Amino acid sequence: MSAGGVMMTLDVTVVNVALSGIARDLESGLGQVQWTVSAYSLAFGALLLSAGALSDRIGRRTVFTAGMALFTLASAGCGLAPDVGTLIAARAAQGVGGALVFAPTLALIAAAYPEGARRQRAIAAFAAIASAAGALGPVVGGVLVDLLGWRWIFLVNVPIGVLVVAGALTRMPESAAPRDTRRRIDPLGALLGVGALLALHYPLIAGPEAGWTSPQVVLSAAVGVGLALALVAVQRRGDGLIDLALLRVRAFSGAALLGFLARLTSLGVLAFITLWLQSAHAYTPLEVGLHLLPLTGSLLIAGLFVARLQRRYTADALVAGGFAAQGAGLLALAAAGSGADFAVTALGLVLLGIGGAVIFPPLMGVAVGAVPADRAGMASGLTNACYPLGTATGIAVFGALFSARVGEGLGPEAGVRAAVETGRFELVPTALQPLARAAFADGFTAVCLAAALVCAVGVVAARTLRPAPEATADATAQETPSARMAGAS
Repeated sequence: MSAGGVMMTLDVTVVNVALSGIARDLESGLGQVQWTVSAYSLAFGALLLSAGALSDRIGRRTVFTAGMALFTLASAGCGLAPDVGTLIAARAAQGVGGALVFAPTLALIAAAYPEGARRQRAIAAFAAIASAAGALGPVVGGVLVDLLGWRWIFLVNVPIGVLVVAGALTRMPESAAPRDTRRRIDPLGALLGVGALLALHYPLIAGPEAGWTSPQVVLSAAVGVGLALALVAVQRRGDGLIDLALLRVRAFSGAALLGFLARLTSLGVLAFITLWLQSAHAYTPLEVGLHLLPLTGSLLIAGLFVARLQRRYTADALVAGGFAAQGAGLLALAAAGSGADFAVTALGLVLLGIGGAVIFPPLMGVAVGAVPADRAGMASGLTNACYPLGTATGIAVFGALFSARVGEGLGPEAGVRAAVETGRFELVPTALQPLARAAFADGFTAVCLAAALVCAVGVVAARTLRPAPEATADATAQETPSARMAGAS
């Protein structure tokens, strides 16, 4: 499961450093090639909810293995793609496979490690490895692109995927909800869930490029809201895709919200940190990856101690501490953007890594521990669906803030705004270079400060992970059988 998590998370960030090479080799525009990133994110985010519920019914190992097989085949298709259209289609297929792999992971871990301390260690290891993979994306991508070419960022998945499928079939125990508690097949709910998530993801991805008031962005957002409301109405009968009673379990809904915020302040900001290192310091893709090693290393090292910390501190205390560390790291990066030396940058990256390592394992443990065992796959899918949505929201919201601050800094020289926003200072006239670099640094600083403010919200929201008062739990437990079991846990 950790190997699968590495592959899924790595493919979110590894492609970014290869976009210019892909555009050149496939003779396409950079804007078109950017859909190789967006197609994966859209398919991945849209199917997580349905995949989690499906795994409860037909088997979590079955869904995991099928997803890994599809992901592996699609990776081969990406690496051999003769044109950009084929590459985008193969990336979408990768996203479908990734959703099938990632959705049941927490339920599989919970089934394989039913005992509390061992489960905490397993979830901590999984979270640390998967998070570090996301931060390592630029390093891995830079090495493969520089040494072998962009196609190998996809082809390297093939032998690893084959080994993961073989390992799942021989080493992973099957896990599904008991037959007498399985929910009916709900094709309407699945269609509404996929449609709602797809329509809500699209504006976050297309908005910064097409404009937030463009017809396709506004229409997609409206459709997404409408489909989400229809999904809630359809699911009120209680035996379909989603058990709405789960959302009334305070710890579970709190874990989902905090996971959204944590991804917003980590991977949602990582794109701007990468852009800042590559543009403001003129680093190559490989050098950017190497300068991000303090983040990756601290994630892995801190992850080794999380299980021990979970035995001494409650989930809400750890999550609040993790958000506090991330907030402090973002404040350090804001100072670095204003001209501080690399030691401050390294400190900020280390604090970001420590915060991420501490936040996610307790959240994952709460997400599957606060719900009935027969709803573990659904809970895993619901929780995991918040992660890519948080990443996409962070990139979109912080991107809008970054663009606005750059425009304000340039003032009447806004004609070079597009070049400054993408860090292409070589396209800026020499006389405007100081102004352009100052505007870029101001935009990056604003992003870091805004993300630090979100971390402060996370510190406060961590209180939702505290056990609810007995009276509240009893009131919740009276509503449905699944809610009764959730309240007891």
